[in-house]
Amino acid sequence: MIDEIQKRILTEVADLHKVPEGAYNIRANGETASRNTTANIDIISKEDGSGIDIRIQPGTVGESVHIPVVLSQSGLKEMVYNDFYIGEGSDVVIVAGCGIENCGAQDSEHDGIHRFYIGKNAKIKYVEKHYGSGDGTGKRILNPGTEVYMEEGSTMEMEMVQIKGVDSTDRQTKAELAAGASLIVRERLMTHGSQSAVSGYQVYLNGEGASADVVSRAVARDTSYQKFDACIYGNALCKGHMECDSIIMDQAKILAVPQLEANDVDAELIHEAAIGKIAGDQLTKLMTLGLTEAEAEEQIINGFLK
Repeated sequence: MIDEIQKRILTEVADLHKVPEGAYNIRANGETASRNTTANIDIISKEDGSGIDIRIQPGTVGESVHIPVVLSQSGLKEMVYNDFYIGEGSDVVIVAGCGIENCGAQDSEHDGIHRFYIGKNAKIKYVEKHYGSGDGTGKRILNPGTEVYMEEGSTMEMEMVQIKGVDSTDRQTKAELAAGASLIVRERLMTHGSQSAVSGYQVYLNGEGASADVVSRAVARDTSYQKFDACIYGNALCKGHMECDSIIMDQAKILAVPQLEANDVDAELIHEAAIGKIAGDQLTKLMTLGLTEAEAEEQIINGFLK
């Protein structure tokens, strides 16, 4: 059963206000709380209990899979492995995410590895949101790993969001693209207090005509720390673009390490990086409209992270 705290967390990480339609697997405090499969999408527990396999039949179009995780038990630490097998020609939406409510003195931690095996000409939209809350002194820790293996002509759009309440996170993403495959990543991140966030991407463009567009927007406040460390490897005739833009505030620290590696004369790779504070003229303009300085800052940050 899902309690009221867990329902609130599900709303934050998966926009779930009720039981979702289609296939889903809701994990709460280390156990499967609810599951549903469809004729085209099967969800199977791994024999060792360490996670699930999600199998999407070839040609599945217009369906969704929700696999959120909620932790509301202080001191709980878990590691799960979820594998996605996406059939040729599919077009589906996958919504993941993890929320931790920690009201105790012990650290709570969820580490998860998601591996995607995407068939030829399949199209996937993947949304992963992280959220933390609770007034306890124990930390809220999330360390997600994502591996993506894309066959010819496949497309994956990844939306990676972490806006509030996670004390420590280390997100590592690796993708290998065959000919004609396309990867789009949109990351939005905000840290505050003494939080720490590391975000790493390794994207290998292995096939002719493969492409990647990785864009990260981040805000670091108070004394928090962020590191963006990413590389696109051009191993064939391909196109790769990477962009990391950050707003730094207060006594925060940000390290941006965008990298490109061309291993083929026909690889076309570009990167852009910018770190800066909120411009004074932006604040002044909004304050002339009647906003306080704090309200103006929030308006600018919200617009930046959209």
